[in-house]
Amino acid sequence: MDELTGRVAVITGGASGIGLATARALAKEGMKIVLADVEQAALDRAVADLAAGGAQVFGVRTDVTQRADLFALADRTWDRFGGCHVLFNNAGVAIHGPIAEMTENDWKWVLDVDLWGPIYGVQAFLPRMIAQGEGGHVVSTASFAGLVANEGLGVYCVAKYGVVAMMEVLQRELRPHRIGSSVLCPMRVETNIGTSERNRPTSLGGGAAAVASEEAGEPRPQAGSVITVDEVAPMVVRAIKEDRLYILTHPESRGFIQNRFRRIERHFD
Repeated sequence: MDELTGRVAVITGGASGIGLATARALAKEGMKIVLADVEQAALDRAVADLAAGGAQVFGVRTDVTQRADLFALADRTWDRFGGCHVLFNNAGVAIHGPIAEMTENDWKWVLDVDLWGPIYGVQAFLPRMIAQGEGGHVVSTASFAGLVANEGLGVYCVAKYGVVAMMEVLQRELRPHRIGSSVLCPMRVETNIGTSERNRPTSLGGGAAAVASEEAGEPRPQAGSVITVDEVAPMVVRAIKEDRLYILTHPESRGFIQNRFRRIERHFD
């Protein structure tokens, strides 16, 4: 997308972290912003912050695990701004621990948010974006864990590998419609994902006990430096402008990715 001014961006998980930082960056480019998040208070603060900076913005409380919420978000977007040109599927959660110890509720919670969330986003927005005939871009947040298996993050890896695959396919399928695709694959970023359990439904094992367990747990140390969301946001904007499929935020991830494909290649022999 060469020109962002006056166009519309929708961002899930937009009340904090990478989502909010990217919203600020896109607003500076002159885009109208729709923020979606499951946390109403944080969403209200984020909308007020952007509006105070001069952005045209509104927020919609959205649970990305609910297909109807994403379709309602699309309806609100078209009603208010008349279209959508950038969809950023960014909402995410994480859980750590060996796969053998993961419960059905662990799997369902992470897959519902991290994989079905982007799927529902694409279902709700993409046909309308194609029909409006104005081009655009779809970004989904995956992870370095969507490119290289991370011990102790098996459930998260399964979800994020799926997101990477979806965006790779969309890059090919959307070319005739002038809609680009990007998948964000960061290593460690300063966000609230480490306290994901605060938003875990009680029906899927959430609640005070789950939060306490998460806070007391010791996740396996992860590779890579920790960067800020304000470092990531310009990379997302650049990918939208230049139609870059992979957004790789950490140079140190290169060796791990190369090693994975070398291992695969060796098994041809």
